[in-house]
Amino acid sequence: MRNKQKTIKSEVTLSGVGLHTGNKVTLTFKPAPINYGYVFVRKDLEGEPVIEASAEYVINTQRGTNLEKHGVFVNTSEHVLAAVVALDIDNIIIEINAPEPPIMDGSSKHFVEALEKAEIQEQDAERDEFIVKEIISYKDEETGSEIILMPCDNYQITAMVDFGTKVLGTQNATMNSLSEFKTEIANARTFSFLHELEMLLDNNLIKGGDLNNAIVYVDKEISDETMTKLKKAFNKETLTVKPNGILDNLTLRWANEAARHKLLDVIGDLALVGCRIRGKVIANKPGHLVNTVFAKKLQKIIKQEKRNCVPKFDLNQPPLMDIHKIMSILPHRPPFLLIDRILELSDRHVVGMKNVTMNESFFVGHFPGAPVMPGVLQVEAMAQCGGVLVLSTVPDPENYLTYFMKMDNVKFKQKVLPGDTLIFSAELISPIRRGICHMQSYGYANGKLVVEAVLMAQIARKPTE
Repeated sequence: MRNKQKTIKSEVTLSGVGLHTGNKVTLTFKPAPINYGYVFVRKDLEGEPVIEASAEYVINTQRGTNLEKHGVFVNTSEHVLAAVVALDIDNIIIEINAPEPPIMDGSSKHFVEALEKAEIQEQDAERDEFIVKEIISYKDEETGSEIILMPCDNYQITAMVDFGTKVLGTQNATMNSLSEFKTEIANARTFSFLHELEMLLDNNLIKGGDLNNAIVYVDKEISDETMTKLKKAFNKETLTVKPNGILDNLTLRWANEAARHKLLDVIGDLALVGCRIRGKVIANKPGHLVNTVFAKKLQKIIKQEKRNCVPKFDLNQPPLMDIHKIMSILPHRPPFLLIDRILELSDRHVVGMKNVTMNESFFVGHFPGAPVMPGVLQVEAMAQCGGVLVLSTVPDPENYLTYFMKMDNVKFKQKVLPGDTLIFSAELISPIRRGICHMQSYGYANGKLVVEAVLMAQIARKPTE
């Protein structure tokens, strides 16, 4: 049985400073409707623009995973997203009044605590989950970083870290279930090497850091000049290096805290795939670049799989709507009524069917001796299927007409011939507003995808006589 989607019951707010800006930031988690996903909202900008947490918006991975959409940025998104994924949340609004979430203590701990305070609630829709059926991998030949995703009964991650330094050494961490995240991974803090910290300080790029939100591994001799900069940056009168090679005033929570934090980052970065993953991730020397490149690759694979996933229905069962019920909703009539049955219908999707016979009038001229269903009529049939979806939202559909507004990304994959049974599937891209229906549509025949398109249509009342 598939799991239901989840969101939070109530909104919750927490505040802190941005790691790289040093500015005070307020972050608010809010409930979101089904199929909404993870969405950031920049409350500090005019119009409160939104940025979906999607790999397609990754602009760079310098000092964190940074997203950009239409010139609007959200930086260092990974710690927040890791907490959202780990608490089994599918839909949430993340409002922030700055370009980056608060760094807090450098881990996901405070975000987990806030989300638990908001409480999790189940929603009336099935969860979208990518079930891994074969090994998927990506390797950065230059750095040796590699991610492998393989079949598994649940979401598991192993992270292996080796920066080639004596002070950190080789570490690994494993999470066998998301239920382990709160106690074993969430508290793992971000870390930096001294040579990296020097560069950030020299370029004024780390204003919100202190010794309570970043582990600093001392991988080189500290000069007097560097020590002076560190004392000023961290507002400390004295600083020393502990025997384990980290700056003082901070105690490691685990000997392998660095590996655990890298595992946390993997969870947050792979949240950008856009759906749940059922499989085991093995990440060797992971970093935000390799994580997000892999997320983009995985996102494309999932999209392709969805396109080729042919809906299966028992056509011997009574339909949800027969031709008489369809004619009571759609204004179309023969010979331009191109849907015979509706098999499924919800507030977000519809599945319809058309039997293509040699008796179709268009076969007379398209083409004599080589009958092929015109592509434009395949698109029209998909649109009529979507018309049932949008007209089902009004109490008197017989008083409305449907009008095409736009069609994008139309592709024809296979010929449709007499004797084929076409199955059309349409799902809303955004909620229906003012009678406008924006949907992703697919058509299948003989177990193959034959046509696809992004369609937009609007319903309007029939003109009075």
